[in-house]
Amino acid sequence: MKRNPVRNLPAANAVRPTATAGAVLPRSSVALLVAVMLAGCAVGPNYHRPTAPVPQRFKEADGWKPAQPSEAASGTSWWSVYDDATLDELEKQIDVSNQTLKASEAAWREAVALVSQTRAGLFPTIGVSGTATRSGGPGASRAAAAAAAATTTTTTTGITAPATSGPTNQFELAATASWDIDIWGKIRRTLEANEASAQASEADLAAARLSAQATLASDYIQLRVADEQKQLLDETVEAYKHSLLITQNQYNVGVAAKTDVITAETQLEGAQSQQIAVGVTRAILEHAIAVLVGKPPADFSLAAAKLGTAVPVAPTGVASTLLERRPDVAAAERSMAAANAQIGVAVAAYYPDLTLSGSYGFASDVVAGLLRAPNNLWSVGASASDALLDFGARSAQVRQARAGYDMAVANYRQTVLAAFQQVEDELATLRILEQQYQVQDTATKSANLAAQLTLNQYKAGIVAYTSVVTAQATALTDAQTLLTIRQNRLTASVTLIQALGGGWDAGTLGKPEGTAATLAAQDAAQTH
Repeated sequence: MKRNPVRNLPAANAVRPTATAGAVLPRSSVALLVAVMLAGCAVGPNYHRPTAPVPQRFKEADGWKPAQPSEAASGTSWWSVYDDATLDELEKQIDVSNQTLKASEAAWREAVALVSQTRAGLFPTIGVSGTATRSGGPGASRAAAAAAAATTTTTTTGITAPATSGPTNQFELAATASWDIDIWGKIRRTLEANEASAQASEADLAAARLSAQATLASDYIQLRVADEQKQLLDETVEAYKHSLLITQNQYNVGVAAKTDVITAETQLEGAQSQQIAVGVTRAILEHAIAVLVGKPPADFSLAAAKLGTAVPVAPTGVASTLLERRPDVAAAERSMAAANAQIGVAVAAYYPDLTLSGSYGFASDVVAGLLRAPNNLWSVGASASDALLDFGARSAQVRQARAGYDMAVANYRQTVLAAFQQVEDELATLRILEQQYQVQDTATKSANLAAQLTLNQYKAGIVAYTSVVTAQATALTDAQTLLTIRQNRLTASVTLIQALGGGWDAGTLGKPEGTAATLAAQDAAQTH
């Protein structure tokens, strides 16, 4: 399709002033320009944060007092509530070596650079140019003859003589300036959108950081639970070996049947199989932690250790403040502001673009004395352009921008709803698992006692060995279930902290103490 017709106002022709002429605009012109700039307005809607559904309270927190409520002390990281020195050291490496986080930090720097690039468009562009040409030939001679009347010289005797023909030189040196006058706010709206996008990128960076930290904490908890599972199975294997020895002794004296020995062997081998299988889970978790802290799995290992028994539960605070504590909510809100500004950019396309341009320099056919006043040359002008017919392209762009804003609003509200859902989910999970853990702990103790009593009864010849097997299997299953519940409680406490924002605050966006500035400073320190 052909390009749309465009109205153009030609720039003023270049003028060579006299020796006394200057290139300074009259004061009235300057005043008029300032007035035009002050009268300029940014078209499009101004941003107002849309409402989102916010509950008065967290339903699942009503009437529940956690057994071990805990909150990180001021100035400390959120994972300090787990009181684990190894976890603390690992979490600190996230900021230094996690490559996903470095990619998010680079994306933020890219967005900030785009803001600076856009802001530069509000100011004039100033340049300098210099040319030197030498021309000659028959064509040049005829052109020179046609202009001979204007280029004659006067001899010392007062006789006017035509200028000599032949090769000619031309030297020029000029300073140039151009300025896109942002009367309708197109550049300002673009800047507004890019600034909001940069803040959204910073919030995305904070969300990525919190996600990596929470993932590391969850993987570490699961690894430590795997260590305890291994210890449990080690103890179980030893207990089953003891039971096998008892059945062999009973069989050797003719008290027990051969089936008791075979059953004891089968039970031992089953426990040994589980003992080996735990190694797979632990290895995978150790490799995952290595990648999170930016190390090859081959160069990373964690010695087996026990995890603390406490399950800290972070206080939820007031429900309405969740919107300021969640980086993903802040990112969605800033994306919404950027989409709103894009409407103004689209609307500004209906109005003409105005550009001021000017130059001041010198031109001469000799280098010597080029910068003298008689050789100066200046020009100043303005141009305006606007599309006369675009067959609905601009109106379609406005509709597209408005639809993008509506989508951003819907995404923001959905993000808010999901945030409250996650908090409610984890509160319910922690409350219910706390009750389950208490019941399961009692059941585990009872199962262990029953297994011991049944084994004693078997030694006395009161019960069959199948009763021992059943009691011991029940004790092992209950102990494993207790560990699983404990693991679920700890990972749920991590997820709750993440759902509450991990101590992040939307007020730090763009501030020196913000996530982006902190990580950028660390990255710069590593580079140098």
